[in-house]
Amino acid sequence: MANFLLIGICIVAGLLVRRFTAVPADAYKGVNALIINLALPAVAFKYLPHIQWTKSLILPAAMPVIVWLCGWVYVKAYAAKAKLDKRTENGLKLVTGLGNTSFLGFPLVIAWFGHDALGIAVICDQVTFTLLATAGIVVAMNASEKHSLSAGTVLKKMFSFPPFVGCVAALVLPLFINLSPLDPLFDMLAATVAPLALFSIGLQLKFDGWRRELKHLSASFLYKLVLAPLIILGIVHFLNMKGTIPEISIFESAMPSHLTATIVASEYNLNPKLTSLVAGIGIVISFVTTAVWYFIIKG
Repeated sequence: MANFLLIGICIVAGLLVRRFTAVPADAYKGVNALIINLALPAVAFKYLPHIQWTKSLILPAAMPVIVWLCGWVYVKAYAAKAKLDKRTENGLKLVTGLGNTSFLGFPLVIAWFGHDALGIAVICDQVTFTLLATAGIVVAMNASEKHSLSAGTVLKKMFSFPPFVGCVAALVLPLFINLSPLDPLFDMLAATVAPLALFSIGLQLKFDGWRRELKHLSASFLYKLVLAPLIILGIVHFLNMKGTIPEISIFESAMPSHLTATIVASEYNLNPKLTSLVAGIGIVISFVTTAVWYFIIKG
């Protein structure tokens, strides 16, 4: 119950601060900077060195790739039917194919499955970001007239992102250095992810103009909140997988759109109004849909 209260209190606090205090419109960027540069790398150092790597962890690593590829095909088909322009199509590809596996995923995984399951969620999130920094940037640049696509740009985006660097360091450094004396520090920093991320979400939530975009919103939500986890659930049942690892993989696949994907969409002018609405409204709806998915998974 405390974890669910934390989710509600932090998001409402963000909403109230934005509404009733004189904070800048982009105040959430400062909070995000703290999460991205300190908290998320600390999560990697807290969990990754202690994970027992087995073949079963292929699923949480493959899940974001499967969801991205299926989402790309889904949006491509929808765009052809709805006759979308290239910018809108590619913006929808970003926010429909990439899930909010950390900012919202981590707090919800903790709330429903407990802290011990967060190590699996970290794997899902690192692959999700790698996709955003590679395939996502390619999609964004492909629709932009102001940015030229190059391998150097993509690699620079990936290797300059602190959570990715933290992930690599958390996997490599323990092979040479004993980091266990720093575990209490990693514990404290990692504990800030949930409240800060939820507070940031509250600062960013906006719903103006959603009725005009209802058709596109519905198409994106259908895939991201229903079809994507259904695909992963089908794979789990087909392979007859049991336990926490497939459960977290399904649950993380049910997350709404990646907040950083909306930032990329805005940077490349890929219908930022629509992509922001997909992320904002999707977060609200996902509190219901992820609960439903939890009971389906456990059922």
